[in-house]
Amino acid sequence: MHAITIPQPGGPEALLWADVPDPVPGEGEVLVEVAASAVNRADVLQRRGFYDPPPGASPYPGLECSGRITAVGPGVSGWAVGDEVCALLAGGGYAEKVAVPAGQLLPVPAGVDLTTAAALPEVVSTVWSNVFMVAHLRPGETLLVHGGASGIGTMAIQLAKAVGARVAVTAGGPEKLARCKELGADILVDYREQDFVAALGEATGGAGADVILDIMGAKYLSRNVEALAVNGRLAVIGLQGGVKAELDLGALLSKRAAVTATSLRARPLEEKAAIVAAVREHVWPLVEAGLVRPVVHETFPLANAADAHRTLESGTHVGKILLVSR
Repeated sequence: MHAITIPQPGGPEALLWADVPDPVPGEGEVLVEVAASAVNRADVLQRRGFYDPPPGASPYPGLECSGRITAVGPGVSGWAVGDEVCALLAGGGYAEKVAVPAGQLLPVPAGVDLTTAAALPEVVSTVWSNVFMVAHLRPGETLLVHGGASGIGTMAIQLAKAVGARVAVTAGGPEKLARCKELGADILVDYREQDFVAALGEATGGAGADVILDIMGAKYLSRNVEALAVNGRLAVIGLQGGVKAELDLGALLSKRAAVTATSLRARPLEEKAAIVAAVREHVWPLVEAGLVRPVVHETFPLANAADAHRTLESGTHVGKILLVSR
């Protein structure tokens, strides 16, 4: 088969289309012929040499895919050759075939085509696990999403609205904010022109956000704590703004607030399987009812992954960028 390899870390040009050995499904795994994969910031970090795959994972980038099962390994039940699926991966999505633990498979939801389904597994699992399983967003509460026009952001807006929450977003520029509003965002903050703490406070009567989904890390830590409501929960899922910052524990104590930080890729198989099962139970019905939909910005041939990375790094996209196998 062919896959996107990274012989040496570097810019987008470091992504090379190469002939590589076919994967073989092991115990509890299936082999998926990839129809499409999606580009995530973790792929960019891996390309640059800053985010190695966990031990035992495929060396190729790609944290999600869609496709058809072509082989079923020992110990797998409930799945068969020919099933159309999408999958959460620890790596290997940028390839024509990938071996997937059965617990990380999802059926392609009704109403979503096979290619578009590749836009779902990683973002839905990330949002559901952090916003709902960890931060316990409830109906009537306010969620603040940083990077509302990203793949994560566009999904978080829709899921929060679907459960009856109020959604605030930050994004860069009126065009991205307009797209967020179309998806249901109630409070729109242009981070280039506005202070998000002040804007959120004004929109909530000083109450702040019950849950904040943050991709910035250190740069936003103190401001996020300031923006939290009493009993608020800050979920950090990205470090685009750095890894080290001071935390005012007094401010946290005064609000009886909590800060969590999680990643998805390196979790044990059983934890990923539990998240995927929760997604299938709670999110798939919303997708099939048309209440939640994947937002796709652009598709590229899998062999042209470098161009897809350039688009992601330009910051001009809204939603997901897909890579389509031939």
